[in-house]
Amino acid sequence: AATGRLLLGFRKWYYNAAGFNKIGLMRDDTIHEDSDVKEALRRLPERVYNDRMFRLKRAIDLSMKHTILPKEQWTKYEEVQQTWA
Repeated sequence: AATGRLLLGFRKWYYNAAGFNKIGLMRDDTIHEDSDVKEALRRLPERVYNDRMFRLKRAIDLSMKHTILPKEQWTKYEEVQQTWA
């Protein structure tokens, strides 16, 4: 149990330290798009695909402006965990 809490704490720390959540991206948005990923993206429901495209476009815009989202808009580790379940 203690090891599980420690591992969860490390995962949360790493998720925030990686920085992609500060520009509204989810971890899966950062995966390199090889042929397998492109096929997986093709199979996504339209709403999920459109949400992903919005996140990517917003992240590019924020990156060009050298800024991040307000903290309340950061992608939270718990939100992403729910999408993986």
